[in-house]
Amino acid sequence: MTAIDIAREIKGETLASKLRRQGFDPWLLLILVSMVAFGLVMVYSASWDVSWRISNHDPLALFRRQLTNLGLGVAAMIVAMRFPMDWLRKLALPIIIVAILTLIAVLVIGGGGEGPARALWRDRIQPSESAKLALLLYLAVWMESKGDRLPSWSYGFWPLVMIIGIVGGLILAQPDLSAAITIGIVALAMFIFAGAKFSQSLLITASSAVVGILLVTVTPTGRARFESFLAGWRNLDDASHHVKESLNAFYTGGLFGQGLGASHGKFGLLPAPHTDSIFAVIGEELGLMGALLVITLFCLFIWRGFRIALDSPTRIGMLIASGITFWIGAEALINMSVLLNVIPFAGNALPLFSYGGSSLVTTLAGVGFLLGVSRQRELHATTGGQVAPIDIGRGDRRRRISRLGRRRRAGKEG
Repeated sequence: MTAIDIAREIKGETLASKLRRQGFDPWLLLILVSMVAFGLVMVYSASWDVSWRISNHDPLALFRRQLTNLGLGVAAMIVAMRFPMDWLRKLALPIIIVAILTLIAVLVIGGGGEGPARALWRDRIQPSESAKLALLLYLAVWMESKGDRLPSWSYGFWPLVMIIGIVGGLILAQPDLSAAITIGIVALAMFIFAGAKFSQSLLITASSAVVGILLVTVTPTGRARFESFLAGWRNLDDASHHVKESLNAFYTGGLFGQGLGASHGKFGLLPAPHTDSIFAVIGEELGLMGALLVITLFCLFIWRGFRIALDSPTRIGMLIASGITFWIGAEALINMSVLLNVIPFAGNALPLFSYGGSSLVTTLAGVGFLLGVSRQRELHATTGGQVAPIDIGRGDRRRRISRLGRRRRAGKEG
């Protein structure tokens, strides 16, 4: 194909327009591909020493597993992307029941060792990861079914608290403090997006703060992490080993980094360099510029996700898109903040970057549902249907925002 032919092809129909015609959001796909490709490169760089030590001198063992995880994740994303909303409404209850049963199973049969009971099937499946997405989808269907009665204390608020308490309590029993906190934060955000009363939002926020204080003062894990966090703020030399090595990696990386593959921290100094600490490896190898690139990609992802949520023609689509976007953004923010000693330590992975099967597959499945909402939006736009309002909250007097203006503008432009 000559340059003239290529120019004609671009002029005739761009790749973005082809993707949009198929119902896919081109910007979100571009951001996703960039993050996944960047993550694969960094997993290879950060994992080969660990892989050499745990896999009989095979430096590519973990990287090959990550490629397998990616393949499973892409398959899950494709299925989720094409999953009909009517089916989701019918299957939301069985999905959350299965998630709860797996959380119970990991407590019963997954705690054979001395460490926390968090995984099944030779530590390859973490039910807490899939429970996050399962709860998110269930809450979206449940909140949509409540309609205008959701802000009711007896009909919406207290049942929501019970649902979060059951799932979060099972995860906390593993114990997985960071996953339990993440579930609570995402559920709270979705309740606010769905139109919670101001008094309910205030009560949930205050209650969450009280629960958080109790978790860090009563549980041994929470108390140890919080005391280590305070000690690090008073004197960096008293911070935890993980935080000190992470900060040292960022300091060593400087502005442009030591070079891809040139990290010293991943050679036994930095704990879990290919999972929880991969952002620190990025900071050491690619410097401040590399770290800012990661942050920029997540900011673009969040922008696109909330744009899709606002443009969704259905209430359930808005809740799913905003919930998934908030969930992935919160996970990323927590991971980065921990490594910079901004918040107490939490074992969150960096979505789409860290090594891990359960995390990557679940995250890509969530992005698949987000793409499905985008596809629903595009198909709805082509049929010229009525756009449902989005509630943004203060009880019965909440205001409603309609996206009809977009259709009118499109009509004028045509």
